[in-house]
Amino acid sequence: MAGILEVAGLSFLLVTIFTPLLIWGLRSLKLMQPIRSELPPDHQSKRGTPLMAGLVLLIGIIMSLQFQPSPTMSFLCVAFLLFSSVGFMDDLKKAAWQDPSGISGQTKLAFQFSFAALLLITLLHSFSLTSDISLFHGFRLHLPMYVYFGIMLLFVVGSANAINFTDGLDGLLINAAIPTYFFFFMISDKQEVQLFSLVMIGCLLGLFLYNIYPARAFMGDTGSLAIGGSLSFLAVIEKVEILIPILFSVYLAEQFSVILQVFYYRRTKRRLFRMAPIHFHFSLKYGWSENKIVMIFGFISWLSALISWLLWKFVL
Repeated sequence: MAGILEVAGLSFLLVTIFTPLLIWGLRSLKLMQPIRSELPPDHQSKRGTPLMAGLVLLIGIIMSLQFQPSPTMSFLCVAFLLFSSVGFMDDLKKAAWQDPSGISGQTKLAFQFSFAALLLITLLHSFSLTSDISLFHGFRLHLPMYVYFGIMLLFVVGSANAINFTDGLDGLLINAAIPTYFFFFMISDKQEVQLFSLVMIGCLLGLFLYNIYPARAFMGDTGSLAIGGSLSFLAVIEKVEILIPILFSVYLAEQFSVILQVFYYRRTKRRLFRMAPIHFHFSLKYGWSENKIVMIFGFISWLSALISWLLWKFVL
């Protein structure tokens, strides 16, 4: 345990040291975040903030592989890198061409489904992942392999995008993701999962110093999709699929607010929320500051992780 803590601490220090250098490099290359015109006025002032600071999280991948080289660790790092590469393509188009839309949604989904399918096939064939879903007190739901594969494919891509939606305010995703990684650190009996989770927490804490309001840099989809992909596959590896509605409650609320907004508007031509994802609704309707929203959403994420841990310990 002491060794894992030391690696996580070293990851925190390295991210803290190298993030200013990355920010300087992004500024020099003029890779800045374009701001959509429909966003609230306080977001317009963020125009010119460097994008793709999530690249610094690669330090966590290097540290994880350096101190715990194993097939499971390699899988987690590859999952992180593949989803990060999709985000990087999107961020690069946004920043280099100052196009807020980035690459098309169809292109992003095509890459995500392809990568998720490849990774799931690897888990099922090379890591002996079963197609069972744990329900309670050792009772398992046995699913045909193709049914389980289809459900998990939709879950991974859906969850990765839900987590990506959460990266909409300074420090919001970091504050929400740290408790989720900590949950996996607490429940896992795999040293690779423990190390990876704690290293990611260390990296996120280091990046948080520069991403907290007012952010000096945005992690972009390069970081948020990587976090989404890795957290989704941690849930699959640890067989806690049944806990996802609680454990991922913040991310799912963000995602479903967008879905409900679109559905409601198409039916009524009116908006259900002032703006979606839902963190914008609290800002526009109730006047909550970014820090207040980040603090409350972070608290909910910690509460969700605690409830999930209690259910894992006493029910599953």
